[in-house]
Amino acid sequence: MDIPALKAKMDESRYIYDDELVTTLLVALKLGRPLLIEGAAGVGKTEIAKIMAAALDRDLIRLQCYEGLDESKALYEWNYQKQLLSIQVQMNRQDPDTLTKSLFSDSYLLPRPLLQSIRSEKPVVLLIDEIDKADEEFEAFLLELLSEMQITIPEAGVIKAKSIPFVALTSNRTRPLSEALRRRCAYLYIQYPSIEKEIAIIRAKLPNVNEHLAVQAAQAIHTLRESDAILKKPSIAETLDWVSALEALGISDLTPEAAGQTLGFVLKSSEDLEAGRPLLTGTPEHSCNHDHGHCGHCAQP
Repeated sequence: MDIPALKAKMDESRYIYDDELVTTLLVALKLGRPLLIEGAAGVGKTEIAKIMAAALDRDLIRLQCYEGLDESKALYEWNYQKQLLSIQVQMNRQDPDTLTKSLFSDSYLLPRPLLQSIRSEKPVVLLIDEIDKADEEFEAFLLELLSEMQITIPEAGVIKAKSIPFVALTSNRTRPLSEALRRRCAYLYIQYPSIEKEIAIIRAKLPNVNEHLAVQAAQAIHTLRESDAILKKPSIAETLDWVSALEALGISDLTPEAAGQTLGFVLKSSEDLEAGRPLLTGTPEHSCNHDHGHCGHCAQP
């Protein structure tokens, strides 16, 4: 695959890209290097792995990271029930050493995403999503896979990759990642799109969108993201949800009233709704002191 071919595949998937992104993806693919993608939540990091799976016609294997993630969920687990059953059946037929060795053969191994990705006969796309949510111990555990494309199972030894997966790691930068992990990866940083790029994304994902509404929505989203009062910045997916909701209501002009009525498709907490509403509607931010009597706005004494 070359750059024009990759661009054509990304065009088919209606993904808006720039030359730096495409070049980084292609070089990481050709060198077999893992790719670390950082950026704020909702900028489209996970989407890149999905687009690459479609572009390369590969299966996507996803490992969602979280605090406490360990080898048994990410790499492998032994089928303990099958092992116990085998012990009951074979204990009088085999000597102990032979039986013990047989219990840790491949037939009792339950592969998890990391092992599945390197044992696949055909190359896959491996997405290690939100690596910053996992513990530092798990991050260190990944280094063998990222550098050698192999994993070590104490009972089974070293398992080398049958095919080289395209590995994409995403991070929302909720904690610093180690230099050891960064050295093993190519790097891509994705920012929230400019107004112009967001309009292009809306057009690409919603081909029949009202042009005037797309421009208004992109400008409104940009206003919300720039505000320090908004804690959870709207994602690109939420932009698309908002425009879809507005069009479903037959709205072609983002008036303050329309924005106020549909803001829950963009902002997903009461605090952000309270902070965001005056930014788009011009309505003063409501505050009240119930100690001074009845509040007509919120109908609480």
